[in-house]
Order: sequence, then structure tokens, then C-alpha cells
Amino acid sequence: MEKDSRPSWDNPMQFVLACVSYAVGLGNVWRFPYLCQMHGGGGFLIPYLIMLVVEGVPLFYMELAIGQKMRLGSIGAWSAISPYLGGVGIASVVTSIYLCVYYNVIIAWALWYLFHSFQPVLPWAECPANANLTGQLEECELSTPTQYFWYRETLNITSSIEENGSIHRGQALCLILAWTVVYLCIVRGVQSTGKVIPLC
Repeated sequence: MEKDSRPSWDNPMQFVLACVSYAVGLGNVWRFPYLCQMHGGGGFLIPYLIMLVVEGVPLFYMELAIGQKMRLGSIGAWSAISPYLGGVGIASVVTSIYLCVYYNVIIAWALWYLFHSFQPVLPWAECPANANLTGQLEECELSTPTQYFWYRETLNITSSIEENGSIHRGQALCLILAWTVVYLCIVRGVQSTGKVIPLC
């Protein structure tokens, strides 16, 4: 009775799009081509595709089938199969938490760049002037304007790991905004998530 009251997707397409958005992340866009190139180029795709068919797709389908059949979360589904497999569900949840933190930091950086892009001259297009306005900052001239903006304006890194920096207020606000958007997308479970997924 309690399981039947659990909310479900409005239509199958929302479920498929949710699975695709979960499986295809930023790593597919910028990390996978690099890994292919480092491990043999096109030759890397042969064992990759074999393992995708032999191991990846069956495990993905098994996880979906277990979740749909039992209508439980990751921890509950694996614990229902066997109490000894509860750790697999916990590991899955911990991995998801790490991914959420990682991706939200990247989203915060993207928002930071988006907000800074509404200027006639992009701040990473040229070096800023020095204190007495006689030229450009030496640190920026030794690198590039893009690197200077990334390390000094975006990350605001310290000169060494022993130095503690202060909280970067702009980045903190962007991170709060990123988490707020994520919260608003998932606040009502699959009802709100299903409406947002087609927009992504």
C-alpha cells in the first residue's frame, strides 16, 4: 500500500530523459575524448564498446529493472535483494553526493563567467591595469589574460598551499545560486524533476 503511493513519472519519455541526463555528464564531453587519445585513439573504442555491451548495458538495465520493480531507492533496493548488498546502495548514494558537489562547483563557475560576460569588454580578454595606471599587471603579462582571470579573479588562489585564503564572496553566491536551482528542480521529487528535464 505504501509503495503504491510513491510518486511516479508522468510519462515514459520523462523517465528516459532522466536516465540519459544521469548517464551522460560533463565527463563524456571533455574527459572521454582525452582518454581515447591517451589510450590508443580509435583503437581504444574497440575494447570500450565490447565492455559496454558485455558489462555496462546489462548492469545499467539491471539497476533500472530493480528500481522499477521494487520502487525503492538505491539503498532499499539493494538491501531488499540481500542485507549484505546494502553497502552497494550506500556506495551509490555517496558517489551521487560527490558528483552533485563536483558538478555544482562547475555550474557555479559557469554562472560566474556568465555574469561577467555582460560587459562591453570581457574581463578575460585583456590584462587589467596596474596600480598607478602606467601599464598592465606584470603577473598577467607573464601569463595570459585568460589565465589571470581564472586564477586571480575566479579562483582567487593564494601563492602557496600553506596560506589560507578568505571566502570568495562572488563564487560563494554563485554556488548558493547553483544549489538553489538544483533544489527548486528536485523539491517535489519526480513531479518537479519531470517538468525540468525536457528543458535541459
